[in-house]
Amino acid sequence: MANMKGQGGIQMLLTAEQEAQQTVTGARNMKMTRLRQAKQEADREAAAYRAYLEDEHRRKDLESSGYSGSTVKRLEEETEVKIQNLKNMTERISSDVISMIMKHVTTVKT
Repeated sequence: MANMKGQGGIQMLLTAEQEAQQTVTGARNMKMTRLRQAKQEADREAAAYRAYLEDEHRRKDLESSGYSGSTVKRLEEETEVKIQNLKNMTERISSDVISMIMKHVTTVKT
């Protein structure tokens, strides 16, 4: 009987040790998961702040060069209008040139 009690006590100690190791491993894994999550969150916040600083830098560059956001928008619109005008002129010139050539060809034939 004493022998059984001793082996039972040893088995209980082994079981308790295994449970303790599992608890420690679980706690370590949870801590590592939380650290990874905290690092990911810090990385996201750093990226967002970096993007904010880059935007601020671009804005200040534009302002220091004399161009505000509204000025840039106006210049973009003016550029679009100029491009459209050039397209219109090119189309008109092409048809005028073709007409003139056709008249010249017709005049030369007669």
